[in-house]
Amino acid sequence: MTINRRDALKNALKLAGSGATLALPAVATQAADAVRSRFDHGVASGDPSVDGAILWTRATPADLAQSSDIALTWHVAETEGGKPVRSGSVKARAARDFTAKVEATGLQPGREYRYWFDAADGTRSPVGRFRTLPRGKVADVVMAVVSCQLYAGGLFNAYDAIAKLDRLDAVLHLGDYIYEYGVDGYGADIAKKIGRLVEPRHEIVSLADYRVRHAQVKRDVDMQAAHARAAFICVWDDHEVANDDWMHGAENHDPKTEGDWEARKAAAMQAYFEWMPIRDPKPGQPWAAINRSFDFGDLATLVMVETRLLARSHQVVSKGEEITPAEYAPMMAERARNDRELLGPAQLAWVEKTMASSVAAGRPWQVLGNQVVMAKVAGPDMERQLGAAKFAETMAKLPTIWRERLTASIASYRAGLPFGFDSWDGYPPARERLYAAFQRAKSRPIVLSGDSHAAWANDLHDASGTLVAAEFGCTAITSPSYGSLLPGIGTLIADANAGEVRFCDQDGKGFTLLTLTPEHATADSITVSTVMTKPYTQATAARFRTHTDRRDQPLEKIA
Repeated sequence: MTINRRDALKNALKLAGSGATLALPAVATQAADAVRSRFDHGVASGDPSVDGAILWTRATPADLAQSSDIALTWHVAETEGGKPVRSGSVKARAARDFTAKVEATGLQPGREYRYWFDAADGTRSPVGRFRTLPRGKVADVVMAVVSCQLYAGGLFNAYDAIAKLDRLDAVLHLGDYIYEYGVDGYGADIAKKIGRLVEPRHEIVSLADYRVRHAQVKRDVDMQAAHARAAFICVWDDHEVANDDWMHGAENHDPKTEGDWEARKAAAMQAYFEWMPIRDPKPGQPWAAINRSFDFGDLATLVMVETRLLARSHQVVSKGEEITPAEYAPMMAERARNDRELLGPAQLAWVEKTMASSVAAGRPWQVLGNQVVMAKVAGPDMERQLGAAKFAETMAKLPTIWRERLTASIASYRAGLPFGFDSWDGYPPARERLYAAFQRAKSRPIVLSGDSHAAWANDLHDASGTLVAAEFGCTAITSPSYGSLLPGIGTLIADANAGEVRFCDQDGKGFTLLTLTPEHATADSITVSTVMTKPYTQATAARFRTHTDRRDQPLEKIA
């Protein structure tokens, strides 16, 4: 059972010949013009280091038809309105959609800085701030964990809440920064109610399309405020290209009408590297190799992995909209194949080596920034859990098509099929290989997950039942979940998975606030009261904690 079904899409375009390339564009041939420009998309920083960070902006030319680059000067200061301690020049290149990225270096570790850009015509960008990574002894680290921001699905109130946090070291974005659907696709009903129709109106497939969609998201004032508040450490999930993608295709890609998959993927990735505050691909490495790590002094190592385009095997899928009983055995046999991958051998070896080095350095926390839920999740048997009368009442409220899908889903859960095949639960041998890598590295890490549009607190066990990691899943910024159709279903999911799933909230929207200290790690599931209007209120739906001196114990529920 999924919400973002392909049958919700209409009027998909063929792949447009608008410049999808296999390499980042070269320098524009024309000289930079001192023409009037604007900073309509704000500023952003990302990938912080002990002495700097990536700084990003987009200089929108007053004449949108111009083809010459725009000269910019960047500045970093220690305080708001302070004298720059670092400055330099960069060009917003026409060949890169007038985006500009530069790495500021030579700064002090563990310090907060302000930054901005000036155009040659005197126009100044908004001012952003970021904190460099600390070095040596660290008392605490505070990170906001986010994912799944369907522009059409609601207002970015959660980003407004993040922008107002008093303390924030970084924002971890676990993917689905944009969605590929057209104006009649996923979230269309909400978009029409609140006036957030997507641009362009059709499903995005070309480089020009992906650029326009990124630009629309970054025009959002709450999105700009969050980017200006702290450095983002980002990875993509599937919708930055197309739903349920893998190495060689996607559920939401039809070569007959949308062209070559590799061309579409290249276009999407090029737009991503242009529009996001992330380091560009390393020379000689695949574009998809965005796995990288960050050390927060002596306290933690953040390990960001890529689970979509680098090595992922094709998901186990049914032949039709609903799984039929005849498909149960073949699908489970495919799921159990040992050769199916999510990370791939090279990335898995890198994860183990990075975590082992962190443990050897004496850091108490290894944190895995990962796109999809890792826990074992059996689907809820709602009829048994609710009772016949309450279940019948619930079913009567659903549209006919969802009653049919829910009935088929419950039947598959009773037969032992997992809640989802696109998550780690669709790749159990690969998950066991990762768990074995954790143990060889002598790490009991914290796993962070996005994608599911739900908040989670999970105790992760390997096949032998050994507790190997703690998982905190962040809910969506806006994207609808199963709770949109079935309020309270998260509680049923948790009840159906006692021992593995400690908490599941499929209803609320917001983010996870992760606080690390030498003694413990605390995850607060922060929710906003609405994504439909302003103002909003915020609350803590749950708080869980794990301790450095109780690695073999389940998560502790604080609130």
